[in-house]
Amino acid sequence: MKTKSTPNQIKAKLGLHGVSDPDTAKALMAAYNGVLNNPAYSNPPVALATFKAGIDLYSALIIDAEDGGKRAKSALIKQRWVVIKMYTQLGHYVEAACNDDLATFNTSGFTQQVKTKTAAAPLTGVRFSSIDRGPNSGDAVVKPENQTGAIAFDVRYALEGAGGVLGSWTTVTITRPRKVTINGLTLLGIYHFQIRALGVLGYTDWMDPKTFIIT
Repeated sequence: MKTKSTPNQIKAKLGLHGVSDPDTAKALMAAYNGVLNNPAYSNPPVALATFKAGIDLYSALIIDAEDGGKRAKSALIKQRWVVIKMYTQLGHYVEAACNDDLATFNTSGFTQQVKTKTAAAPLTGVRFSSIDRGPNSGDAVVKPENQTGAIAFDVRYALEGAGGVLGSWTTVTITRPRKVTINGLTLLGIYHFQIRALGVLGYTDWMDPKTFIIT
């Protein structure tokens, strides 16, 4: 009978992209010192002597590259790739060997990767991308501007009457920022358009009031 294996819950922070060379060297040494002679990690996939020699060479090349020489910089980049590859292999081994015990993991010299959820933020700046004449008389074509986090858009419009008094609003819901044609509008009528967006926190206020003469 086959059983499903449970993926490791503890993950090591392995991404060193954008980390400076001196700070990378510190992370490598912390991992080396943590795993060295550690009974919890007695069978690493990387020979620790090889890993230490790679770190020493990398540290020396950091100093050599400070004069800006192209050959030294090229050698540093190459060696950085070599030691980070070993560091990554060692990190995955530590993830598995710690058996999801945080105390054991913390002896490894690696840092735990902590997942953080970004709280949803209210939508702002909802506006029209365009309001144009449609293919036929009495048509208007509206398009919302793309808004990150928007689930849908409501567009409402009303005809301006005598004395600037607006008639009743008509609302159209658009599920993505695409062009939608509104038909049957009064020729030469002055229409007021507004838009709002729906996000995970609810609707925005009505925004971006526009007037448009129908032809």
